[in-house]
Amino acid sequence: MSFEDKQDFARQVADLNKYGQALNRCDSVDEVVSLTLEAMSLLFEFSYSTFVEVRDGDLRVVHSTNPNFVPGDAPSELARRATEASETVAEQGDLARVDPDSAVIGALAVPAQMGDEVTAVLVTRSRSVEAFGDEVVRPLEILASHAATAISNIRSRERLERAHRDLETRKEMIEMYDRLLRHDLGNDLQIIAGFADVVAGEVDGQPAEYAGKIQRAAESAADLIQRVGDLVSTLEAQDNPEPRDLAAVLGQTVREVEQNYESLTVEFDESAVEYQVFGGDLLDSVFTNVMSNAAVHNEGEVHVRVLPEATGPDEVTVRFADDGSGVPPALREQIFEMGVKGRESSGTGFGLGFVRALTESYGGSVGVTDSEYGGAEFRVTLERV
Repeated sequence: MSFEDKQDFARQVADLNKYGQALNRCDSVDEVVSLTLEAMSLLFEFSYSTFVEVRDGDLRVVHSTNPNFVPGDAPSELARRATEASETVAEQGDLARVDPDSAVIGALAVPAQMGDEVTAVLVTRSRSVEAFGDEVVRPLEILASHAATAISNIRSRERLERAHRDLETRKEMIEMYDRLLRHDLGNDLQIIAGFADVVAGEVDGQPAEYAGKIQRAAESAADLIQRVGDLVSTLEAQDNPEPRDLAAVLGQTVREVEQNYESLTVEFDESAVEYQVFGGDLLDSVFTNVMSNAAVHNEGEVHVRVLPEATGPDEVTVRFADDGSGVPPALREQIFEMGVKGRESSGTGFGLGFVRALTESYGGSVGVTDSEYGGAEFRVTLERV
């Protein structure tokens, strides 16, 4: 008998939808586990039910009504097979038993997944049913889908909250250094520059040259302190991340960058992008800095291809692939540090550091590798709504 042919089909669908709505309101994985096991017990009347969470390839039992499992245990081989195959797996007879002395005659493992990522496995064992039909498998797969969506949403929120906490900690440290630099070192530099200017006006020859160098160094350091302070103020003023239309933000940024840099051409199909991502009001600055970087650090004309793609059920990566001179492997991590710039660079060294700070504040990440077109490929990964 199929799922749809059951007499109580409509009622079971309604019950599953109610559980689905309740699961999406859960604030923790533990709540998802509790509700899912409750549904398995009430809707299916299974003898033993086990909820297995999958995180970064690691499987662990979160909770089970089967006395052979306790929280934290490694799951059965059946759960691993369902995870690896990303499809429902069943066993019968002796193979279905964890304990050889149990009365279990049938077992079923249903992966809960978002896209290609398995986030959990629902395992049930029965002492009365040996072979599970479509009338059981189909609704259990629907329940697993609801659980996967709930877990994915919870993990996204957790990552975003961690990013916010990390950003706040970094901001506090930067603010402290900013205050010290502006009020203490900044004042000292003004004094040094002032006295150097006086000395330069009183002496001639080499002493005057030295005094001039002292003055210029002090003024340069003071200017650097001011730029750091401006950056901190900018980061502090931005709004918290919220859903943004990726196509609209990228499209507007591409048009502005192409207008500002004659040597830069950008290939981007705005109509083919339908993603929503979490970002603040400075998300466009992330993209502007990355694309303008290709124009500033390459001689002659450079072509950039902007390629957004889903890299998981809860994230989108925007690839900026150019045909320029590339970034040497030894510099690929350093260029995202604040104030670091290449020997030939005339910039401030804050552009890509600013990109990383902003992207991480949105719960994302940024990196660079080789482009298939011969230059550099910057990858900006953001939380997908």
